[in-house]
Amino acid sequence: MASTSKIKPDPVLELIKSMTKAEKRSFRLYATRIDDSKNAKFIALFDAMDELVAFDEAKILKKSGVPKAQLANVKVYLYHQLLTSLRQSGVSSYDDISLHEQLDFARILYAKGMYRQSLKILDRAKHQAMDRQQFTIALEIVEFEKLIESQFITRSSTTRADDLTAEVQTLSYTIQKASEFSNLAIQLYALYLKRGHVRNRNDIIFVEDYFARHRPKFDVRRQGVYERLYMNLSNYWYCYILQDFLACYRHTQRNVDLFGEFPTLKQSMSSMYFKSFNYLLESLFYLRHYSRFKEVLEAVHAEITTRENIVNQNAEILAYSFYYANRMNLHFMDGTFSDGLEIVPELLDFIEENKNKIDQHHILVFYYKVASLYFGSGEFKKAISFLNKIIDTRDEDVRSDLQCFARILCLIATYESGDDFMMDHQIKSTYRFLVKMNDLNIVQREILAFLRKVDTFYRSDINDLFRALHEKLLLYENMPYEKRPFLYLDLASWLESKMRNVSVQEVVRQKFARRNSTQAPLK
Repeated sequence: MASTSKIKPDPVLELIKSMTKAEKRSFRLYATRIDDSKNAKFIALFDAMDELVAFDEAKILKKSGVPKAQLANVKVYLYHQLLTSLRQSGVSSYDDISLHEQLDFARILYAKGMYRQSLKILDRAKHQAMDRQQFTIALEIVEFEKLIESQFITRSSTTRADDLTAEVQTLSYTIQKASEFSNLAIQLYALYLKRGHVRNRNDIIFVEDYFARHRPKFDVRRQGVYERLYMNLSNYWYCYILQDFLACYRHTQRNVDLFGEFPTLKQSMSSMYFKSFNYLLESLFYLRHYSRFKEVLEAVHAEITTRENIVNQNAEILAYSFYYANRMNLHFMDGTFSDGLEIVPELLDFIEENKNKIDQHHILVFYYKVASLYFGSGEFKKAISFLNKIIDTRDEDVRSDLQCFARILCLIATYESGDDFMMDHQIKSTYRFLVKMNDLNIVQREILAFLRKVDTFYRSDINDLFRALHEKLLLYENMPYEKRPFLYLDLASWLESKMRNVSVQEVVRQKFARRNSTQAPLK
C-alpha cells in the first residue's frame, strides 16, 4: 500500500487551499457574474472542495452534485476560472500582469485597425515597463510598435525607425547579459547542491575553471540593474562554494544595496529581495560577525512585520523560511541553544502547513538545525530523531554533505546519549557511506577513529583522549580543505565541553563573549 506522502496532491484542491479569504470572495463574485445560476456546477464543485482538508472524490460527488462522468471536465473548467479570477484580482498587485494586460488591450485595438490608439497604449506601457525595470516586457512592446509602424505610417517622427531600432538593440543587450549571469548563478547553485563546499585542491581547480569558462564578458558602463544583481549572485555562489565568506558578504551586500537604490524592485523581485537578505545573513553567520548579523536579522523581521514587500505567498514562505533558519543561527552564534528551542514548535507547524511548497532539501536543512539545537541543549535523543529524518531520506537531490554530517553528528549524539550498544555497527555504516560519497576527509577520519576506541579506555584516561583529539582538530580548523566540517559541527566546542565537564552551550557562550567584545566592523 502506497504511503500518503507518495500521493500527488490534487492541483485544483491545492490551488483552492492556497487562496486567501479575499481571493475566495472575489472568485465567488466573479463566478456569479459569468453565470447567473447559483447552482452552476463549477461553483458547487468549488464550494464542495473548499470544505475538504484532503481530496476525497466520494465526498466531492455527494456535496457538489456533479455526476462522476462529468467531474474531470468540471474540474478543468473550475481550474481555468480560478486562475482567470486570480489573474484579474492580481492586476493591481503585479507589475508584469498589469503591463501584459495593457499589451493585450493594444493587440485588441490593433486587430480592429485602431493603430493610433494601440500605439498610445503601447507608449504608455513602455515607459512604465522601463521605469519598473521590466525589460523583457518592454522589448515585447517595442517589437509590437515596430510591427504597427511597418504597416501604418504615423509620421510622428522622422527618426522613428532609428529610435525603435536603438531601443531594441539596447533592451536585447540588457536582457541577454542578465540572462547569461542568471544562468551562471543557477548553474553554480546546482553545483553546490550536488557537491557542497570544496573538499580538496582538485575541487578548487574544478570550480575555478568552471567559473572562468562560464562567466560572461561584460561592460561596466552598460550594465543594467538585472545584470548587476545576477552578476553579484553568481559571484556569491562561486565564493560560497570556495568558502570565501568575506567575499560572499561583499557581493551579497551589493545586492541588498541595489534594492535600496531601485526600491520598485523590492516588490517586482520580492523573492530575490528576501534571498539577498538570507545570503547576507549566511555570510555573516560563517564570519561569526554577531552585531551585523543581528542588525540584518532585525531588518528582516521588520520586513515580515510590516509585510510591505511580501506581495504573495511565495514571498511570504521565503521570508519566513529565511527568518526561522537565521533565528536558529543566532542561537548557534551566542550559545543560547536552549532558548532557541522555543522556536521549534512554531517552525514545525510552518513546515507542516507548507510542506508541498518547500523543497525537500530545505526541509532537511531545517531538521539539521533543529537537531543541532537539541544537541547543544543536551537533549541527544531528540537530536537523533531529527537526524534520522535526514539519514533515512532516499532523495538523490539532497545535498550529499548534509547527509554526511548528519551521520557524523548522529554518531556523536548516540555516544552522548549512552545508547551505544550498536555503536560499532553505526560507525562502520557511516564509514562506508562517507567512502561511497567520496567525502571522507581527515577530520572525519579522526572522529570515527576516536569513537571506535573511546569505549576501550578507562574513565580516568578519557579526558586525555578528548584532549588529544581536540589538539588535532584545532590544527585543521583553519586549513583550506579541512575546515569544512567546522561549518556544520562545532567539534572543538563539544570536545572542550567534555574536557571541562560543562555543557556545550556554556563553552559556546564563553567563546562568544570573548569574540564579540573584540569584533571589528566589516569592510
